Amino acid sequence: MPARVSLITREGCHLCADARAVVASVCSAAGVEWREVDVDAHARLAERFAEEVPVVIVDGQVVGFWRIDADRLRSALA
Repeated sequence: MPARVSLITREGCHLCADARAVVASVCSAAGVEWREVDVDAHARLAERFAEEVPVVIVDGQVVGFWRIDADRLRSALA
């Protein structure tokens, strides 16, 4: 089963480190799989999200970017 949550990040991004902590915590509490994807390793993602990282996608829908809100992520997973 593929991960429901994708975290789009970039190397050296301080907001990405903050987002990683939020996503890991919320997904762990909810028992939901997540994956991290480097935006610069995928041309299509870089074209779409290069200026918005970090980006959180749940079930194919963007639910947040830049500063990730834990409550909004929890609601998206409900």
